[in-house]
Amino acid sequence: MDSNLDYGVAGMQALRAQAEAASYPETLGALIDDAAARNGDQLLAKWIADGQTMSYAEYARQTRKLASSFEAQGIRKGTHVGVMLPNVPAFVVTWGALARIGAVMIPVNISYTETELMYVLNDADAQFLVMDQSAVPVWDAMTEHPALVSDARVIVHGTPRDRSQSWHALLEAGDEDYVATSTLSRTDLLNLQYTSGTTGFPKGCMLSHEYWILLGSLAAKFRGRGGDVKNVLINAPFFYMDPMWQFLMTMVLNGTAKIAPRISLSNLYNWLVDEDIHYCIFPQPGLKAWPEGPEDRKINLRYISIFGWTPEARKEVERRFGCVARESFGMTEIGGGLMVPPEAGSKAYERTCGIPAAFREARIVDDTGKDVTQGEIGELWIAGRGLLWGYYKRPDANATGFSGRWFRTGDLFRQDADGFYYIVGRIKDMIRRAGENVAAQEVEAAVVSMDGVWEVAAVGVPDKMRGQEVMVVIRPREGVTPDQIDPEAVIAHCASRLAKFKTPRFIKYIDEFERTVSGKIVKRALVNDKTNPRVGAWDRTVGKVLDQAEADAQIA
Repeated sequence: MDSNLDYGVAGMQALRAQAEAASYPETLGALIDDAAARNGDQLLAKWIADGQTMSYAEYARQTRKLASSFEAQGIRKGTHVGVMLPNVPAFVVTWGALARIGAVMIPVNISYTETELMYVLNDADAQFLVMDQSAVPVWDAMTEHPALVSDARVIVHGTPRDRSQSWHALLEAGDEDYVATSTLSRTDLLNLQYTSGTTGFPKGCMLSHEYWILLGSLAAKFRGRGGDVKNVLINAPFFYMDPMWQFLMTMVLNGTAKIAPRISLSNLYNWLVDEDIHYCIFPQPGLKAWPEGPEDRKINLRYISIFGWTPEARKEVERRFGCVARESFGMTEIGGGLMVPPEAGSKAYERTCGIPAAFREARIVDDTGKDVTQGEIGELWIAGRGLLWGYYKRPDANATGFSGRWFRTGDLFRQDADGFYYIVGRIKDMIRRAGENVAAQEVEAAVVSMDGVWEVAAVGVPDKMRGQEVMVVIRPREGVTPDQIDPEAVIAHCASRLAKFKTPRFIKYIDEFERTVSGKIVKRALVNDKTNPRVGAWDRTVGKVLDQAEADAQIA
């Protein structure tokens, strides 16, 4: 490394040492109370859609009141509670209330079908369910309910439901002087965060209070260290991890979270300007959502998180908005892992994920677990404080996912001569659609259950707006022709079992798959750089099979 050009490594290491020497709140409840003591009636959050607001003091008070009522309902330390809410104040209040008790929150995707909801609640051993009124029809449509959740243990946010509790009534009836009746510590379990993982159906990551406190606190130290990040845009669904750590980051920064109901490129510019946003996770397509011009000067971004951007786009966003745009690498399992230093200079325009963040060690290893030579490709392993405990009720996944204190990410990386890490590809059989993780095996399990289907492979088709779209390639049973497996029937079948973002857009048929010597399907043969995988696929957005010209027009 050139000693005169360290790409911000020395500064990053100094900040890392400072962060690792600092003290942190013991629990999420303590973090909430500390922030309320510092900021009182200062605005903590604004919900952009309807203008609702909440101060730091009000947030602390509401979490205590709800915790009091939850405990009266039988929720205790260690109780597993499903939370199926959209981006409304009730989500963060419920999370804080459960944290004060020592209960465990299971965030549930608000768009889940009956099948998916049943799977998660049963797998997580949920004993209570807090759900929005918009999700009640899904609960009512279930032919049977999870083993441990009765109607009386369903708490509805919004319009009250017969046989269930009212979230609003419980909040109002609570005691604002509530004090936890059980001793809590940073090592207590706080979330069972379901992730599509490396393969198969979603697995519950066991995440402690310490995991979340470090994730939110370190995000604040590294992204807002200049003191100029106060207004944080949160526009992803709260049942994912990013909005939760962004909310905690905001509290540590003594700032204000501006919370949108959902990701929207068409609304992004107005949100950035009208809400005076200083930090957000910025999607690369947002650069094309409005033309470059004088209006750019109205944007007051200071720091943005980016993921997988082209070098040209990295330069453009910093030039247009005068902000710092930096890549990082994280997972539900590890929280933050790698970060690009703010002073990275030209290195930041490369597709690097950076260097190890605070409390993190990183290695790149071969198939035998030995470190590879610098520059060679291998699997990234991460170790450090505050990782997941493991996967809930998954001894096999825990045995393969860890090697001693090291977590095996399943991602292929290389490291350059300056010590920066670059992601090369994924070992994981995962489709990444518009920020959503879709496990190929989950889609395949839905399709293969159809009559006439012998085998199926789900793959990600490159898409300029969503990153990837879901395509399934179907091999019919012997004696069954493709026209006997109607693509619209495939879509309807999947839609009844999978969330909308998991339902395939493209459907193809094949006589036989290319296979490895061990008989496994070679998925890279279905999606490669030499051909357009959309050709010959039935596209549900247009309701027809695409020819070469139509397929090429979609990616032009």
